[in-house]
Amino acid sequence: MSVAGGGPSFSAYSWSGPTNFNGNMTVVDKVPSEMLFLVDSHWFQFPPLNPMWHALLGFFISLLGFISLCGNGVVIYVFSCTKSLRTPSNLFVVNLAISDFMLMATMAPMMTINCYFETWILGPLMCQIYGMLGSMFGCASIWTMTIIAMDRYNVIVKGMSGTPLTNKRALFWIFQVWLNAGVWTLAPILGWNRYVPEGNMTSCGTDYLSKDWISVSYIWAYSFFVYGLPLGLIIYAYWFIVKAVAAHERQMREQAKKMNVASLRSSEVQATSAEIKLAKIAMMTISLWFMAWTPYLVINLAGLYSPTSLSPLASIWGAVFAKANAVYNPIVYGISHPKYRAALYQKFPSLSCSAGTTTETQSQGSAATAVSDEKSTA
Repeated sequence: MSVAGGGPSFSAYSWSGPTNFNGNMTVVDKVPSEMLFLVDSHWFQFPPLNPMWHALLGFFISLLGFISLCGNGVVIYVFSCTKSLRTPSNLFVVNLAISDFMLMATMAPMMTINCYFETWILGPLMCQIYGMLGSMFGCASIWTMTIIAMDRYNVIVKGMSGTPLTNKRALFWIFQVWLNAGVWTLAPILGWNRYVPEGNMTSCGTDYLSKDWISVSYIWAYSFFVYGLPLGLIIYAYWFIVKAVAAHERQMREQAKKMNVASLRSSEVQATSAEIKLAKIAMMTISLWFMAWTPYLVINLAGLYSPTSLSPLASIWGAVFAKANAVYNPIVYGISHPKYRAALYQKFPSLSCSAGTTTETQSQGSAATAVSDEKSTA
């Protein structure tokens, strides 16, 4: 893009104007000398990013951090302080809000600072800590969403034959989530892969450019156990949840036919069938999860098998999309919960968009409760 009249012109890696740069500079030139041993040689071929990208990234990450901290903070407060919401299943929602809150509380400030200086200035130790915390809270969020899906599978699909969820059992699964996150987080610190500056040099993550078998094996194992397996379980759970709800809806219609009535439900509930609601929610949940974490997977695999296609600018988007997941999780898992909205209205009336509305889409948690109640009364 150029500006008429000879003004500054901009592109991703070159620009002219008051802040022009030497054509021999690289994206690594601003990196402090003590950090250079962590920077892969692949990045030395790229010129510096246009400062505009650092400014935009810093602003966007700050905005995401603010929204996420507010949203997840409110979810934690409302769920923890409302007695009717202190159920075993909701412990998973609170755990998800905690992991997302901590993800942005630790990631956003450091990345914003580095974007201001246009490189990583916090030293090698903080790079390791940054990468470790990002991996831990991201992994905890992914597996908590998986546990939520499997819990709702247990309630809706298995029904009375399923194992009841107690507080002790919920806390056991939460412990397993954090233990699993800790294992994958500490592995690079102990020598299975490592944490290094990413292409734009303002954040740190796993080393997906090294070709030794230790690094490659970690990327593949991490991709399977922290991406592929959770995604497969979430799709499996929601597939059978929608099938179970559809079968239940057919039974309700057949029962109504035998009783010679239009429906066993009130007119308000008839407006949208439970199966359609749940199918929409399932698709939204899976789609948002897929959009959040797939770019990071693609970047990691591109680093292993097609590094020439990976530029500093391209390496930014994986981290951005993954962090954005912490913003809409409170909406998907918290604000869409009818009982949560009622409690939110009581504690923060100004934050409630539509108190008392009964025609809004149900959350997965409320849908599970509704279906199990109908099964017991049908």
